[in-house]
Formats: sequence, structure tokens, C-alpha cells
Amino acid sequence: MSVLEIIRRRRSIRKYKEDPIPEEVLWRVLEAARLAPSGKNLQPWKFIIVKDKLVKEKLAEASIGQYFMAKAPVVIVACGFPEACYSRMGRYMKSWPVDVAIALEHLILQAEEENLGTCWIGAFEETEVKSILDIPEDVKVLALTPLGYPAARPSSRSRKSLEEIISYEKY
Repeated sequence: MSVLEIIRRRRSIRKYKEDPIPEEVLWRVLEAARLAPSGKNLQPWKFIIVKDKLVKEKLAEASIGQYFMAKAPVVIVACGFPEACYSRMGRYMKSWPVDVAIALEHLILQAEEENLGTCWIGAFEETEVKSILDIPEDVKVLALTPLGYPAARPSSRSRKSLEEIISYEKY
């Protein structure tokens, strides 16, 4: 399957089977994140793999009550290092949010290739997530995603046309 086909097929999954993910499949998904590019190749990320049912339930509660997350066999928490990243991206910001987002998207696309579902979770209380997982103060949580085999796959949603989102030569 081509990358574009994977991108077209990917959906945000909110219903998961309880089937465990084989370790070699999970490894390939995590390896995709590891291989992602980053500013100055500093790789300012860490991914916390959560399989414990009670911890997943606490994370779902901290994610504004998105309890469907806890039904997936795995929840991945994507963390970034603001003090260990390229500090002048665009000459105005630190690169860690972009770097971690790229790595997480690599993970999500490989998950789709493996017939696994994900759902980018950006609605969460960072202080609660950090407390649940003992994440140090100087580390930031960018996003979470459940990971598992979809029990249901939603239909595609409309997208803006290329003409609406691109321009040539000038804005």
C-alpha cells in the first residue's frame, strides 16, 4: 500500500477491540516514530507505552473523560523536551512541538499500515497526565493516542480542496 493510500485510509478510531498487539507489531510502530526527522536531529522526544488498565482509565479521565481510550490495549503518551531541542526554528520558536508531532504522525501512519487504529488526543490536563505517569516538570506532554485494532471504522470526512489550501509563488 502506498503512503498516500495509508493517509487516505486513516481515521480517528474511537472503538477498539481488546485484542492484544503482538510485540513485533508494536515494535514496528514505535520504530517509525524513532526514525522521524527532527531539528538538528536532536530527537527531543520520549514515548510512554501504557498497557495497565487502571493507568489507562486514569489517563482517559485526565483526557477530559474520553473513556474510549482505555478500551484500547495500549495508550501512547508523546512527550517532548523543550530544553533539549533546536531553539531557533523560524528564528522565533523551539522545535520540540513540531518534532514530536512529526514523530507521532510517523507512528500513526505505521499503525495504519499494521491495521491498527489511533486517535490523536490533544484534549487533556497536562498536570494530571504528568502526575499519573511521574513525568518530570521539565518535560512537556504534546499528545496521547490509544492504539489497537478498530472495532468500528468511521466513514471519511470532507476535506478542503487543494485550491483552497495552496498558492504558488506568493501567499
